[in-house]
Amino acid sequence: MKLYYFPDSPNSRKVHAVAVHLQLPLELEYVDIVKGESQTPAFLKLNPTGRTPVLQDGDFILWESTAIMQYLASQVPNSLLPDDLQSRMDICRWQSWQLAHWYQACQALTYENFVKGLLQHGGPDAQIVQRATQRFHQEAIALNQHLAEREYLVGQTLTLADFSVAGDLTYAVLGQFPLGDYSHIRAWYARIEQLPAWQQTAPKG
Repeated sequence: MKLYYFPDSPNSRKVHAVAVHLQLPLELEYVDIVKGESQTPAFLKLNPTGRTPVLQDGDFILWESTAIMQYLASQVPNSLLPDDLQSRMDICRWQSWQLAHWYQACQALTYENFVKGLLQHGGPDAQIVQRATQRFHQEAIALNQHLAEREYLVGQTLTLADFSVAGDLTYAVLGQFPLGDYSHIRAWYARIEQLPAWQQTAPKG
């Protein structure tokens, strides 16, 4: 299998981390999205939306990080995507929440407080930061409460749900996420950061 990815991207990171955790061999193809390599005709044949990551398994092409994570976890028996239907649906619930709500707040803060300056696109927009911060608190309250009496999001062990939600915290410090009041999130993410797969896939920049 071949993964087209931009390693500094949280979406690429969580996919790569799942593969590393499951010890699945991947051929890695670096796509520099900053230089526009995801917009070339060759890449757009793989993913017409022009985004990373993309997985190629023979003639099968799959894009969207959540779908790729599920595909990878279906390759071998593991606890990241258990056979139990209710556990799978619980994982799906958290992955859906991450896509619809958590990502929206985290991405806005990451871009405004970190990426914008990195790309020399100017300073943060105060109004956008304020709205994103409010949304972050709304979602973080729910996540923090859920983690108050458990170590992982679903069941008693690490699952795809944890990789999905953790991905958006990759730039929590640089993005100035207001995590101070959310001790359970911080404790949970500290556990994720101890995973060899998470350490191995950390952005190098």
